[in-house]
Amino acid sequence: MSSVPAVSVEQLTRVFRVPGLRRREFTAVSDVSLEVQPGEVYGLIGPNGSGKSTTMKVLLGLLRATSGKCAIFGRDSARVDSREEVGYLPENPYFYKHLTGAETLEFYGKLCGLRGRELRDRIGEMLALVDLEESRDRRLGGYSKGMLQRIGLAQAIIHRPRLVVLDEPTAGVDPLGSRQIRDLIMELKRRGITVILSSHLLEQVQEVCDRIGIIFRGRMLREGSLAEITEVGNRSEIVLEGMTPELMEEIRALAAARGAKWIHDGHPRTTLETLFLEVTSAAAEAARASGGKS
Repeated sequence: MSSVPAVSVEQLTRVFRVPGLRRREFTAVSDVSLEVQPGEVYGLIGPNGSGKSTTMKVLLGLLRATSGKCAIFGRDSARVDSREEVGYLPENPYFYKHLTGAETLEFYGKLCGLRGRELRDRIGEMLALVDLEESRDRRLGGYSKGMLQRIGLAQAIIHRPRLVVLDEPTAGVDPLGSRQIRDLIMELKRRGITVILSSHLLEQVQEVCDRIGIIFRGRMLREGSLAEITEVGNRSEIVLEGMTPELMEEIRALAAARGAKWIHDGHPRTTLETLFLEVTSAAAEAARASGGKS
């Protein structure tokens, strides 16, 4: 692993002045620090208005820091050249709806300096990656929300960036579209691309991120791997299969004799999203197997 972090944020603070007669100020981000190593998927989570997007915009040079500093692969993020190897998908991307999927990627590819056969090959590769080959000649005005997010992800990586910043990439997307986008994030990781994912959807972050930062009201509350930040230090968990009532009583008695407090027992549960995807996928597979008959 490289000794230079992909992203370094040190004591970042961003203060906004509130318009009006009184010179009031609002601190969106206060003394936030974090590091993202090359090849990691880092999740920055928090409720709406917690400072996630502001932190990302300062990192990308879209906002100026009030104090503190940010670096991308060792270069000050205030410098334009630091962003040459960065791809960005904002929360609400704007696209020209009269362009087709292929034309959209051609437009962004040319902005990144791609030309000729290299650009044509890259457009085909990106459309295949985001599963939009069959919609390459369809105007974006006819794309669904999930398709728009996928074409947005394709434009963010068409120039082969080393770092991709995704701000709420599955906002407003149905569960199937959300799953497709998460699979794309994992593919980026397999390719060695560093990803910063800003989201308030915990299930999404839990599945794809190596490390997580929890930000609230502009302050970083906790940071670390999922196991580190969710572990309850004074409790242990045992999962057994084939538990009989008699064995359960023996374990309860042993725990009580050793001074341990029994907190909870029961069966493991899946999440609603996982259940939904399993049930709908099984139904789709059954329909295909029966030739489309219900």
